[in-house]
Amino acid sequence: MSTNILLLCGGDGAEHDISLLSASFIEEQLNKTEDFYVLKAVIHNNQFLVEDKPGYFDNNKTFVFDNHKFDVDCVVPCIHGVPGETGDIQSFLEILNIPYIGCRSQASRYCFDKNTTKLHLDSLGIPNSPYKIIPLPNEQYKQIALEFFDKYKDIYVKAASQGSSVGCYHVTKRDDVWDSIIEAFSYSTEVVIEKNIVHRELEVAAYEIDGELKISKPGEIIIPENKFYTYDEKYSQDSGTTTTVEPEGLTDEEIHTIQNLARRAFVGLKLRDLSRIDFFLSKEDGILINEINTFPGATPISMFPKMLEHNGDKMDVFLAKAVYHAIKEHEKGENK
Repeated sequence: MSTNILLLCGGDGAEHDISLLSASFIEEQLNKTEDFYVLKAVIHNNQFLVEDKPGYFDNNKTFVFDNHKFDVDCVVPCIHGVPGETGDIQSFLEILNIPYIGCRSQASRYCFDKNTTKLHLDSLGIPNSPYKIIPLPNEQYKQIALEFFDKYKDIYVKAASQGSSVGCYHVTKRDDVWDSIIEAFSYSTEVVIEKNIVHRELEVAAYEIDGELKISKPGEIIIPENKFYTYDEKYSQDSGTTTTVEPEGLTDEEIHTIQNLARRAFVGLKLRDLSRIDFFLSKEDGILINEINTFPGATPISMFPKMLEHNGDKMDVFLAKAVYHAIKEHEKGENK
């Protein structure tokens, strides 16, 4: 008897197209498990579409499309940004009582919001870049933002709830601070401003297999000088950015510190199954966590699958084990 997997992707957020690319790779990996039967549905215009035909959930675990009924054993929510990493799709699946892989709704929501991520990292004693939260676009917070800029002279303004550098601005002139914050508010209900850190950009894959949390060695994103790692720089064919799973010049102590901080963040923020945790390595500020991705990209150029494989594991095996574990844990929960 096959295990029916509903692969959800898309989402109509800024990362919709990247989600579709990731889903193609994930589907390919899932299909390597003979027991799996995979149905892919794209979330678009508030609909679940299977080959452009709308579907819906009926009677808990049944997904209906084009007069077909698909009994869902597990969902793989391959959605970057809204509504996947925001926790919305997880809450929806929890209401329907359907098992799924990946972080639960609360952890997804906390990690997608840069402000709550930083507050949690602070509470866990995990270093991150100096910042101020700007919750309202009013005169009080304008003065706070200008004082922060006067202290550091070089900052980033970021929409708090966006991914892939959407709504992010590098600001080096005082007159541009408030205009950038107002622009960032068009992407999110809150904004965070951070000190610009001169850094190397390192990442680890943090993932669970057979109950064991594994932290890969760091990979590195090598960004051309004087460029910001924007959405276009990440995904454009003309990008000058390169990646490596064998960064040069890292000491054993630096690798150990990065892996230890990643482990503390994964456990402390109650992540599940998979995440990519991004770091800054700075001569001035040391090792800092930059952000946590609760469903990292899986395109041909994405780092999570590369680091997982470099760590000695196979992506298809990892996904299969995550699916079986989600189903098993769900069954245990129902029987309590």
